[in-house]
Amino acid sequence: QVQLVESGGGLVQAGGSLRLSCAASGRTFSSYYMGWFRQAPGKEREFVAAISLSGAGIRYIWYADSVKDRFTISRDNAMNTVYLQMNSLKPEDTAVYYCAAVLTDDWRRRADPNEYNNWGQGTQVTVSS
Repeated sequence: QVQLVESGGGLVQAGGSLRLSCAASGRTFSSYYMGWFRQAPGKEREFVAAISLSGAGIRYIWYADSVKDRFTISRDNAMNTVYLQMNSLKPEDTAVYYCAAVLTDDWRRRADPNEYNNWGQGTQVTVSS
């Protein structure tokens, strides 16, 4: 198991930017496939982005269509941290953002929350119009 702690949420105007961080405990962070999800009030938790392990120098990255070209996911294995850079924010991006992890070397797209078994407590992102 890995413990995940998100930070970096807040209130921002439309068009602004935020960077979320997810710090992971443990010494095996590099073996975890990492994802970001979000959940708005009254809605189901939805996939935002995911990043695989680094295999043969290749790291696979996936985005939801709604955030593609605006959000960037990255990871720093030395810092045990995964990031979500969010630019050109829109009011519809308002949600609680969750970091998730699963211990696997599978590089395929993982957009179903049920595919992850480690979750952070979430951080609120509010985008005003």
